[in-house]
Amino acid sequence: MFDDPHLVSHAGLVPVMALAERAGLGGLVAEHVRPGGDCGATPRLKVPCLVAGMAAGADSIDDMGVLRHGAMRAVFGGIRAPSTLGSHLRACNFGNVAQLEKASRRLLIRLAREARLLRGAECLAFAGVDSSQKRVFGYAKQGARFGVAKIAS
Repeated sequence: MFDDPHLVSHAGLVPVMALAERAGLGGLVAEHVRPGGDCGATPRLKVPCLVAGMAAGADSIDDMGVLRHGAMRAVFGGIRAPSTLGSHLRACNFGNVAQLEKASRRLLIRLAREARLLRGAECLAFAGVDSSQKRVFGYAKQGARFGVAKIAS
């Protein structure tokens, strides 16, 4: 456990989240995502927390606790508890996922403008996005349906 209150375990998140903030991640989420339910409040704060957690290597809600270790609270404001982030995700429905996709598409365009990583990208650039397809089970699972690959995804 990384619990020294004076050290930051994932200092590499500072430039990553600064770029996300400069590109307007929170604003895009606030503009496009309208989740309902009990945990639908402040998606503009919760989605960046989820992004930061994933960038730090979290691959489950329990792993989002990585944002609360050491001096992370001194570096980042607005860090939410893993249980709050999980409740937020469970409150999202299929329509909210489409809203998040819209925000992420616009964020990708803004990131390309902000980062300036590719010389000549103002003329033409290709972005490859992994389209993983995984099986889900149960008709009650929100968004479960047969897609183009003919698997329940």
